[in-house]
Amino acid sequence: MFKLFGSLFRAATLCAAPHHLSVMNSAKLGAVLDENEQELQAAANGMDAGTSSYEEHILRLKAEAEAQDCANRLRVAQEQLAEYAAQKEEDSVGLVEEAERLKEALGQLLKHPGSTAADFQEIAHLLNGLLDKLNDAATEARAFAAQQASDLATLKRSSAQADLDNDVDMKRVRDDSASASKAGEEATAGEDALEEPFRGPIASQPAGLPSTSFAERARYIPLRLSHDERKLLRLLESALNVSEYTDKVDILTWRNKNQRVNAQVRDLCAILSGLMVATNYKKGQDLIRDRSFADNEEFFQDIFELGRRYKILNPDKMRCEYGKLMYLLMDSAEPAIQEMLEFKCVRQVRTVSNFLEERGGLAMLDDSLMHTATAEIIAGERPRHEVQRDIKIKEKAREALSRRYRSARLSEEEILLCIYSISDNNSYLLFNRDPIDRFIHFFHRYFKSDSHEPGYSLAIQGGRDGARLTHNHERQYHYVLQSLTLWREISTEMFKLWYLAESDMLREGNSYRLCDTGQGLNRVQSAPQVGKAMQQILNRVQSRIGSWVGSSVVHLGDHNVPNALMFIDKYTQVPRILNPVVSVLEELPKLYRDSNLRAYIDSSFGGVEQCRKSIIVDFCRHAFDGSGADNFFDAGSCIDGRLTSAWNWCSKIEKKPFYHVFKLAGWVGFDGEVKS
Repeated sequence: MFKLFGSLFRAATLCAAPHHLSVMNSAKLGAVLDENEQELQAAANGMDAGTSSYEEHILRLKAEAEAQDCANRLRVAQEQLAEYAAQKEEDSVGLVEEAERLKEALGQLLKHPGSTAADFQEIAHLLNGLLDKLNDAATEARAFAAQQASDLATLKRSSAQADLDNDVDMKRVRDDSASASKAGEEATAGEDALEEPFRGPIASQPAGLPSTSFAERARYIPLRLSHDERKLLRLLESALNVSEYTDKVDILTWRNKNQRVNAQVRDLCAILSGLMVATNYKKGQDLIRDRSFADNEEFFQDIFELGRRYKILNPDKMRCEYGKLMYLLMDSAEPAIQEMLEFKCVRQVRTVSNFLEERGGLAMLDDSLMHTATAEIIAGERPRHEVQRDIKIKEKAREALSRRYRSARLSEEEILLCIYSISDNNSYLLFNRDPIDRFIHFFHRYFKSDSHEPGYSLAIQGGRDGARLTHNHERQYHYVLQSLTLWREISTEMFKLWYLAESDMLREGNSYRLCDTGQGLNRVQSAPQVGKAMQQILNRVQSRIGSWVGSSVVHLGDHNVPNALMFIDKYTQVPRILNPVVSVLEELPKLYRDSNLRAYIDSSFGGVEQCRKSIIVDFCRHAFDGSGADNFFDAGSCIDGRLTSAWNWCSKIEKKPFYHVFKLAGWVGFDGEVKS
C-alpha cells in the first residue's frame, strides 16, 4: 500500500513538472501509471477473491444450520406422529372390543328368541355407543386431514415468499477467508456439542420423587439481596436499560462478532464504573484507578450475579434487562471472548445452601422449627387476633433459630437473611403455584369425567372455533387436568429449573445458532439439564395420573422454544394467565351483592354458579384446544403447545361473553406490569 501511494506521489510530481520535463519523461510517466493500474487491479482481484471466499463460507454455514434446524423439526414431528398413531391404535382397539361385545350380545339374542325388552334395550345402547364413537372418529379424521391440507398449503405459500438467504446465521465466523475451513470445523464441533450430555455435578441427582426437605430446596433458592447489594442492583438496571447490546450483536450481517461482543461488554463495564463513581466517589475512584477491567473482575462478577439472583426471586422484575444480561453473559462465556476481555464475567449464583455451607450452618436446614419460621401466613377471612398470633409464633421461631445456630462464622443477621430467602420461595409458591391449585379445585367442583350438565360439555372438535384437537368430554377432562397438574409441578420446581437453565445457557462450549424462528431472530441453543429435569417432572406426573392424553414431546432448543431463557419465560406466564381467572371466579360472589350487578349477572348468565361455569368451560375448551400456532406440530397437544393455546385464549378475551364480568372484577390484563 505504501508502495502504491509512493508511485502515485511520483506520478503527481511528474504531472506538475514543467512542459519540457513532462515531454522528456512522458514514457516514464506512462510506465508509472501502467504499474499503478496493475497494482490496483491486483488488489481488487485479491479483495474480490477474499470476499467471495467469505461469502461462500457464510452460505455454507447457513446451509448447515438450516439443515440442522430442519432435522430437529423432522425429529419432533416424527415423535408427535408416532404418539398420535399410538393413540389412534388404542382407540381402534377400543372400537373393536365394543363391536365384539355387540356381536356377542346379538349372538345371545339369536340363541334365545324369547328375550325381553331389556335385552333389546341393552343391545340398542351398545349399538348407539358404538355409532357415537365411530362418528367421533370419522369427524376427527376429517378435521385432521383438513388441517394437514391447510397447513401444507400455508407452508407452500410461506416457502415461496421466504427469503432463504437471510434465514439462518451461525454464532462464530472467522474474519479472514484463510481460516474458513477452520471455522467450518469449529461450527461442526459446536453442533456436536449441542448433543453432548452434560456431566456436571447436578446431573448425578437420583431420579424419582423430589425431596421436599429444606436442605434440598435450599440448593436452588437464591440468597436475598442485602442493602448494599440493592444499591449495586440499581446501577446494573440503569446500565442495562441504556445498553443496546442485543441490537448490535444479534444481527445477520457482520464481519467480526468477537470484537463487537468485546466492545459491547467493555462499554457496559465502563458505564457501570461511571455510575459507581457518581454513586460513591471514593469507591468509584478505587474501581477506575488503573483503568483495567481485569483488575476489577470480582466487582463485575458480583454485580452481574446479584442481578441474576434478584430476577429469580422476583420474576416480574427486570423483564427487559434480564434478557440483555443473560445474552451478554452467554457471549462472555466463550473462551475467545474471555481471552479478549482478560477476565470472566460469570460466577455461580449464590444460594442459601452454599452460603450456609461456607459458614458451617447447614444443620439449621434440618431443624423442625424451619417450617414454622418460613411458613406463609394467609389472612383470608380469619379474625385479626388469629393472624397476629401466627405472626408472633413465626417471629419466635426465627429468633430461636438465630440464637441456636449463631457462631463466630455465622451471625444472627446472616441466619435471618437465609430464613427470609426461604420465605421468599414460599411467597413465590403462594402467588404462582397456589392459583393453579385453586383453579383445579374449581374444576373438580363443577365438572366430572364421566358426565356433564347440558350445555357445559368440555368436548371440542377440530376445525370448529379454531380448535385443532378433537376430544369428547371425558378425554378433554383428563387432558385439561393433566395439563394443570404438569403446570403445578413445574411451578413447584421453578427455582430448580431456573438454576439449571442458567447453567445450560452459561456453560462454556454450549454454542448457539442465530435463527429466524418465525418470531424474529432468536438464539437457538440446547439445554440438556433443563430437558432432563423436565422429563423427570413429566414422568412423575404421568405415573401419578396413570394415563396420558396427547403428545408428551417437550420442545426445547428448537424454533418453538429456542433456548432455556425462552423456556423460563414461557412458564413464568402460567400465573399471569391463571391468577386473573381465579381472581374473577372468587370475586363474583362479592359482585353479586350489588343489586345492579346481581341483575346483570342473573339476566346474562342465570346466577353466580352459571357464570363461573361459563368462564371455566370456555377456558377449559379453548385454552386447551391445540390452537395458537400455524400448524399442528407447533401447537397441537405437545407439552408446550398447551401453553400456546392458553396464550391464544387470552388474546381473544375481549370477544368472550363474560368480558364485562372480568372488567367489573378488576381485571386489567394478563401480562402484569411492564416498565415503560
